[in-house]
Amino acid sequence: MSASLNLGPPKESARSRFLNSQFRASVQWPPKDTNIDGKVALVTGSSSGLGLEASRQLLSLGLSSLIIAVRSVEKGEQVASRFRTKFPEANIQVWPLEMESYESIQAFARRADTELSRLDMAILNAGTQMLEFSVVPATGHEKLVQVNYLSTMLLAVLLLPVLKAKSPAGEPGRLTIVSSGTARGATISEPKNAPVLPVLDDESRPWSAFERYAVSKLLGHLFIINLERYVSADEVVVNLADPGLVSGTDLQSGAPLLWATFFYCLKAAMGRTLPVGASTYVDAAVVKGKESHGCYLADWSISPFAAFIYTPEGEAIREQLWKETMAEFEFAGVQRILDDLDK
Repeated sequence: MSASLNLGPPKESARSRFLNSQFRASVQWPPKDTNIDGKVALVTGSSSGLGLEASRQLLSLGLSSLIIAVRSVEKGEQVASRFRTKFPEANIQVWPLEMESYESIQAFARRADTELSRLDMAILNAGTQMLEFSVVPATGHEKLVQVNYLSTMLLAVLLLPVLKAKSPAGEPGRLTIVSSGTARGATISEPKNAPVLPVLDDESRPWSAFERYAVSKLLGHLFIINLERYVSADEVVVNLADPGLVSGTDLQSGAPLLWATFFYCLKAAMGRTLPVGASTYVDAAVVKGKESHGCYLADWSISPFAAFIYTPEGEAIREQLWKETMAEFEFAGVQRILDDLDK
């Protein structure tokens, strides 16, 4: 069972957790002798912000091959060009990935399976924030739920057999999914056994950008608890990494001026630097071991899941969400993939 789940609900208030995280947590850089020469990694959303910085840190630790997975190949190639100059011995590729498209996600996973002879780690960093309710036309789902939860978890599952098969014998693959501290204060208020995803897709219901982003990350907490049942830590270590509030990211790009200014000032006053924030990804994917399997990592430590997880309502919604998610992914054979991993 997940060590995070065993910790029980958080004992601090959301306010205390946030302040302690931002101002009291000690940065844990990788040990000085960390060397990942020969290893292959892919990082989604790596053309800017935390994904770009995490990629740089991996390359600085000796990473031999990096797949930059991005929506814009042009932007990705600009990043790759800079990396190739600074790290000339590394093999750096740019692969397109559109997180609003199930077809793009499936094509990306197939490419990883067919073209890569080795894959040691995947960091799923790509995500989005919206200020207004928006639906992804191709799927009919609300965009934050689609990108931050459904698309991310589909890619995670599709990459599991690739990581299992293509990581060296005796060295489990590593799958790190980016989470957020906002999830720790999120809840989903629906009757027991009521559908979860249809309610989140209902535009007529109250909607808040702050709350929905947190919920989209809470869904990841709920999912990984069940996912851990199918995946052995001896084959692939799966964990969630929370970078904290970080300045220099473009998550709120395109926001109205007043809203963007507020977040700019908040991040400037309280945010971690990009290198510090990205170090949480490297810690989760490189430094932490099997003990972190199925866990939520915050402040470079195994931490409790969101408080909602530990309530009877949270347990009921977790099982309901899992059923709905497996049904959503039936077209991709996700349940079969998981059953095969469990053999």
